[in-house]
Amino acid sequence: MNAERPTYRILISGGGTGGHIYPAIAIANAWMERHPGSEILFVGALGKMEMQKVPEAGYPIKGLPVAGLQRSLTLDNLSFPFKLLKSLRIASGIVKEFKPDAVVGVGGYASGPVLYAAQNKGIPTLLQEQNSYAGLTNKLLAKKAKSICVAYPGMEAFFPASKIKVTGNPVRKDILDLSGKREKALSHFGLSEDRKTILVLGGSLGARTLNQAVLKDMVKLEQSGYQVLWQSGKYYFKAMQEELNSSGLKHIQLREFIREMDLAYAAADVIVSRAGALSVSELSLVGKPVIFIPSPNVAEDHQTKNAIAYVRNNAAVLLEDKAAVGHLREKVDQLMTNPELIQSLGINMKKLAKPGAAEAIVEELEKLVA
Repeated sequence: MNAERPTYRILISGGGTGGHIYPAIAIANAWMERHPGSEILFVGALGKMEMQKVPEAGYPIKGLPVAGLQRSLTLDNLSFPFKLLKSLRIASGIVKEFKPDAVVGVGGYASGPVLYAAQNKGIPTLLQEQNSYAGLTNKLLAKKAKSICVAYPGMEAFFPASKIKVTGNPVRKDILDLSGKREKALSHFGLSEDRKTILVLGGSLGARTLNQAVLKDMVKLEQSGYQVLWQSGKYYFKAMQEELNSSGLKHIQLREFIREMDLAYAAADVIVSRAGALSVSELSLVGKPVIFIPSPNVAEDHQTKNAIAYVRNNAAVLLEDKAAVGHLREKVDQLMTNPELIQSLGINMKKLAKPGAAEAIVEELEKLVA
């Protein structure tokens, strides 16, 4: 490390979903713990959740008008090249003004223009790829990146092997130790001590299939003696609330968004989740039985690939999206009635965990500014 410089300037770019934002914040926090005099600036996409979540975490952020291409032919696609060119121009100005010592890209719309601008100016860049199937932006940026931190082995198929460091995905620190939190968790969410708890997570925006699956089976789940802590996401909350209110059920706890994830995990006996990169990384640390229902509506079907990486290690159960509605209780029963399977899934999940991911990425970043 260069001892003559009292501070460092680190630019972090990307976002769009919690799967990109929370790892980015975790990297920033880990860097500041080791280099408290540093300046960190985030760059995100205007209108996306990072524009709210990053300032809430205590960091400044600037926005770009960049947006992704839609899969179907829409008017928004016609504006894509104009937004991209404008974002490239703004990103170049941000890099020139902030003068970062290094730039970190975590994926998402904004990371492309920012890292492209940094690389053209000779500033060292680090990529953080959360998924088992690399995103297009990171694949394009990999050639000029100095270091590429990944969560899964076998990423040589996408990136130069000499640049790859298997670090895992950074996660929130409060989930690293759940011991002693169950009683508090049950009380916090209004859950019963006498019922097994199913935690359903569809992400911050929500997942239609997961919500429909709970809706379809919620009466049977309650009749079977279970209780459900259900994060529906903001897009579906009102509709799900209306359905639940008219059902008369008492053991289905619906939430639009769960902020106290450590307590949610502590309360859970079985977890039902999408298979986004952040979700699977967090759940491996939690070490509880998981039913993954991967979203089919993502690039290169990477959620299925994420889930299969765990299923192959006997660390999780897979339920296909197309089969989820009408078969959720069946999968839950298979787990709840098999204590040995529950225990083995939890143990195997923990084996795949990488609790020091953020610190490992910071170590790679330190090499770039040395």
